[in-house]
Amino acid sequence: MRVDLFDFDLPQELIALRPVRPRDAARMLVVRADGPFEDRGVRDLSALLNPGDVLVFNDTRVIPAQLEGRRAGGDARIGATLHKRADLRRWIAFIRNAKRLKQGDQIIFGGGVTAIAEARHEDGSFTLHFEGDEPVEVLLDRAGTMPLPPYIAGKRGVDAQDRADYQTMFAQEDGAVAAPTASLHFTPRLVEELNLAGIRHEMLTLHVGAGTFLPVKADDTDDHQMHAEWGRITPEVAERLNSARAAGGRIIPVGTTSLRLLESAALDDGTVAPFMGDTSIFITPGYRFKAVDGLMTNFHLPRSTLFMLVSALMGRERMIDAYSHAIAERYRFYSYGDSCMLLPGQG
Repeated sequence: MRVDLFDFDLPQELIALRPVRPRDAARMLVVRADGPFEDRGVRDLSALLNPGDVLVFNDTRVIPAQLEGRRAGGDARIGATLHKRADLRRWIAFIRNAKRLKQGDQIIFGGGVTAIAEARHEDGSFTLHFEGDEPVEVLLDRAGTMPLPPYIAGKRGVDAQDRADYQTMFAQEDGAVAAPTASLHFTPRLVEELNLAGIRHEMLTLHVGAGTFLPVKADDTDDHQMHAEWGRITPEVAERLNSARAAGGRIIPVGTTSLRLLESAALDDGTVAPFMGDTSIFITPGYRFKAVDGLMTNFHLPRSTLFMLVSALMGRERMIDAYSHAIAERYRFYSYGDSCMLLPGQG
């Protein structure tokens, strides 16, 4: 499909630079297959869902994956955004000022952290080998900053508050370089309300890479190559999800990351199999969803794979109309913005 079919104009002032407080005070646009859009709030979730429905969260934890340094033996400034772990000491990273970096160069980051630029990849990224004996996570805590998306970081500096704001309450497994932002709206109070209403939740892990949120530069979706991300669904979680759906409950992933992993693990009959490994699934209109019955997500960038995904779930024209409504009603967009509940079926 033509990528320009997924373009739209967004007023810059609607890009949220900070989350609302408390987190569950965000607005939520409810989009069904047809009928009027509903302007609700995240706190309305227990009234919108049914007992037996299951929300699926991503428990990945964002690491401070943005690094600034210089090339050893010179004054070339080098920026690195870690993208995907290769092994215990190696990460694949997008490099700023990559033309000044060669294979074998040492990069000196802050806090005495150093890395060697090893293999250069076709997309311009490098494999970085972090030197020393300390765990890489310790090195990143010392030298790195939170990897806020450029539409936020380009408008203000990253600060200490982002260490808390850009992390969900479910974060457990180190490895993401971007937050599963739909889950940022959840608080212990809201989760307790959902539990009391009989709405259950399950956890999976998908270590979100920076490539997921990049605008598509190709003219046609067939020419876009997704970056791979590592994910895991345990056998126990898969079994509980299948049982819940068999009993009539809906499976509602919270965030496109959860949805993409569920669909990666889904069999043709709609059951979810255990999963551990990489996925580079790219969902565009025409895709047949197997494992999910809806999606809670934030508002996404134009021409992005994520806007293509929600268009696949609800229909492109329906989502263009929904986003036009959201803009007219002054919803807050992107990572720190408001929420959207997409329900393609009935009920």
